[in-house]
Amino acid sequence: MNREKTIVRTSLIGILGNVLLVGAKATIGIIAGSISIIMDAVNNLTDALSSIVTIVGTKLANRKPDKGHPYGHGRIEYVTSLIIAFIILVAGGTAIYESIASLVEGTKAIYSNLSLIIISVAILVKVGLGLFFRKMGKKTNSEALKASGIDALFDALLSLSTLVGAIVAMFAHVAIEGYLGILIGLFILKSGIEVLINSVSSIVGRRVEKDIALGIKQLVTSFPEVIGVYDLILHDYGPDKTIGSLHIEVRDDLTAKEIHPLTRNISMAVYEKYGIILTVGIYATNSSVPEVKCIREDLYRLVKHYPSILQVHGFYVDIEKKLVSFDIIVNYKEQKVEEIKKSLVKQLSELHSDYNYVVVIDNDFAD
Repeated sequence: MNREKTIVRTSLIGILGNVLLVGAKATIGIIAGSISIIMDAVNNLTDALSSIVTIVGTKLANRKPDKGHPYGHGRIEYVTSLIIAFIILVAGGTAIYESIASLVEGTKAIYSNLSLIIISVAILVKVGLGLFFRKMGKKTNSEALKASGIDALFDALLSLSTLVGAIVAMFAHVAIEGYLGILIGLFILKSGIEVLINSVSSIVGRRVEKDIALGIKQLVTSFPEVIGVYDLILHDYGPDKTIGSLHIEVRDDLTAKEIHPLTRNISMAVYEKYGIILTVGIYATNSSVPEVKCIREDLYRLVKHYPSILQVHGFYVDIEKKLVSFDIIVNYKEQKVEEIKKSLVKQLSELHSDYNYVVVIDNDFAD
């Protein structure tokens, strides 16, 4: 599957569908004097604009890496989603403003059977486009298409409310146009805020998805030489463009000749399954030595009294230099991290006073 062509083709279908809806709804809205139908048409116009932004963003994001951007331009897609979010927010704000204005002016709409038919067809078209965008968004891992899919399904719901308003106006002679327009605007704003939050989260850098983190760790630990897997860090440079690193724990008697093919094979296995370029670091362990084993057991026993310590790893004892080193991962909510570190070192020193301690406070990057 050519990802770029698929996204562009899907967006073009969205543009065509939305332009047709804009023409039909705008015509009916102006004839009927319906502010909710006109705002619905405006919303469809922003959807078409969103698809154009998606195409441009995809083209820019797929440019090859260059000297100034060695990781490629994939993150432009997240900026694209951000632009779409602002477009949606503007549409929502406009809908609310115009609806309030119609209530103040006392404008009343006059509907016909043709109006009801066109709105009904528009609902079906929007549901189809929404499901299509969502399916292709998941298939191509495109945040912009996913956002467009969510927006289209919301539009279908909002068009349904417009249809209800038209039926009420025709048969009950009660004008609820302005109120429905406000409701439509609020729904559009809600959708825009959700897309905005998701886009910003992608740009800032979000936590590794749990199933991916656990899957990678399970794959790496399947290598017999690997005792443990830690410090998984993934950097997202756009959809399907991820670079990362992790540490594996191995026996300290392995040679470079043994470690080299091991790390290469791990990197290849992760890339083949997940498409992630991974650098593999090494933690050596000598915990089978009785003296080291004793210190390690004391450490883990003490750690149990610190609920905010999530993990201990990278444990190694240099017996000749009398140096103990290890990393701890502390809960993000913990405010007294340094105090916990000092307290833990103090307790260990009381049990094994002939050793010095180097403790690194690590971040909780992945499950």
